Amino acid sequence: MPRSNAADLSGRVVVITGGARGIGRATAERLAAAGCTVVIGDLDAALAASVASDIGRGARSAELDVTSAESWRAFLEATADAGPVDALVNNAGVMPIGSLLKEPDEVTRTIVDVNLHGVIHGFKAVAPGMVERGRGHVVNVSSAVGRVAVADGATYSASKFAVVGFSEAMRSELRPQGIDVSVVLPTVVQTELSAGVPAAKGVKPVTADDVAKVIEQVLRRPRAEVWVPRWSQVIVRTTGVLPRAVQDAVSRAMGADRVFKAADPAARAAYEERARRS
Repeated sequence: MPRSNAADLSGRVVVITGGARGIGRATAERLAAAGCTVVIGDLDAALAASVASDIGRGARSAELDVTSAESWRAFLEATADAGPVDALVNNAGVMPIGSLLKEPDEVTRTIVDVNLHGVIHGFKAVAPGMVERGRGHVVNVSSAVGRVAVADGATYSASKFAVVGFSEAMRSELRPQGIDVSVVLPTVVQTELSAGVPAAKGVKPVTADDVAKVIEQVLRRPRAEVWVPRWSQVIVRTTGVLPRAVQDAVSRAMGADRVFKAADPAARAAYEERARRS
């Protein structure tokens, strides 16, 4: 879409999952400043209410367990006074890391339920109304490891690969109905979720607001897939056409294959405990 035709976001109602922390909160703040009515869904209802109060500008919040279709229905009923949903940002996610062979079954289920089923439930809950109105936009927050798998993050990476594939399928399915579907793939983001995880060599960690800025830009000018930082996509596309042995050598040289293995357990302790409880 030409830059001069960037959409005005004023008055749009945007639902943001996982909106009480990290990327979700930064996105809520940025979109509210752009004139949107933001509706924050989060498992931590008290924190979500506090964030909505801090943001002001008509921001709303309610408890939301993205893994539950019933919770989605209750959430949308509780926030219906905001008006019809114009955009959905599926941001909620968890990232417990470690060897798959030592990963408890309940942790595996949690990762898939939140990161994948949460996105699917969000579509099923919100997209039918968009189809009825003939317009809408869904932005799914995946991850760079949704295109480039990393050891010690097998289930997380699988869930994010699935989000990319699901987004591509839903883009084809909903495009004739006037609905845009985008996927955003950040590298290491300086939030609690990636605490203690080093960036690959030459890849500077990005902030939650860096990702929020890209989400805002995508809502203004829909694009199918955007990386944060954007230049990282060029590296992946370029190396992707090389022989697998060369791809692996580049990954080793950048240390990309070891970022989860090199994570600082002490720095991640608080997050891992909360994520695994969820």
